[in-house]
Amino acid sequence: MERPSRGARCLGLAVLAALCGCGGSAPAPGAPSNASPSPRWCDLLPRPANAALERVSVASDWFEVYRVEQGVLAIAEPFQFQEVISYLVLGNERALLFDTGLGLVPIRPVVEQLTSLPVQVLNSHTHFDHVGGNAEFDAILALDTPYTRANMRGFPPAALAGEVAPASFCRGAPSGADTDGFRTRPWKATRTVADLDTIDLGGRVLEILHVPGHTPDAVALLDRANRLLWTGDSYYDGTIWLYVPETSLDDYERSMARLASLAPGLERVLPAHNTASAEPRRLRQAEEGIRQVRAGSLKGTEESEGRMVFAFDGFSILVSRELLQGRTGDPGSGGSGLETWR
Repeated sequence: MERPSRGARCLGLAVLAALCGCGGSAPAPGAPSNASPSPRWCDLLPRPANAALERVSVASDWFEVYRVEQGVLAIAEPFQFQEVISYLVLGNERALLFDTGLGLVPIRPVVEQLTSLPVQVLNSHTHFDHVGGNAEFDAILALDTPYTRANMRGFPPAALAGEVAPASFCRGAPSGADTDGFRTRPWKATRTVADLDTIDLGGRVLEILHVPGHTPDAVALLDRANRLLWTGDSYYDGTIWLYVPETSLDDYERSMARLASLAPGLERVLPAHNTASAEPRRLRQAEEGIRQVRAGSLKGTEESEGRMVFAFDGFSILVSRELLQGRTGDPGSGGSGLETWR
């Protein structure tokens, strides 16, 4: 799934459908009434990869929870076009929540239904749709980067209006959500972490991998013993967004090479959007894909606002001509409110 622009720059329904990994788009404004639309992401739910997992019952009409592996629970928000997924990883003594979702509905009550262990939070990166529930928790781990610190301030309503537009939902906004004033609350890190740091949950050790590219503060999470890799937005089955100013294609290519090198030792990849399970071989395909895109050896499809999308088997890559030509914005400025991200 992809993201439309935020706030006043929210894209139309045609682009929204395309950005949600729906395999097509709704008719463009002004298209003939007999135009044949592709399905919205809502029509594709539940995603087959999720339907194959064990469903875990929770008292929520917004979150859906799946047991991915023993001690690994995916907390999905499928009814908003981001289809964001957070993960609760359980050890014998502690639990880690990898991302906290959109923040439209509190995630902590769901987490407390799933575990009584003390919970600490780590974000795959600090785009708004992965830190929305951070302020609900007392223990938060984070990289110490200017980009991360800037996004700790939270995102104001003007930046998020497109996320709560009627077309952003499958069945309307969640009950009780303040769509007019939707914002993400400020939060603070209680401990900083760095590349190759480990998190010992008791009987389960997780390794933090700094994989910049999508954002300067992107991290992946590796469970070597159980052969699992959480990729955040570095890879997911859908359209991978690599066009916002804070994206670095140089960094992304290097990070994907690093993640792809782990593929032979993995049983499962756990992305942050759309599906809670992906095949490790996709990492090598994405590594090769970004190389081909940057080398100019593939023909892409022109999108709006100087963007191009390149299709591959099972995923696609959305980039801007500006980044392809080596021009970048200011990655240290954090949430500007001008774009919507994954």
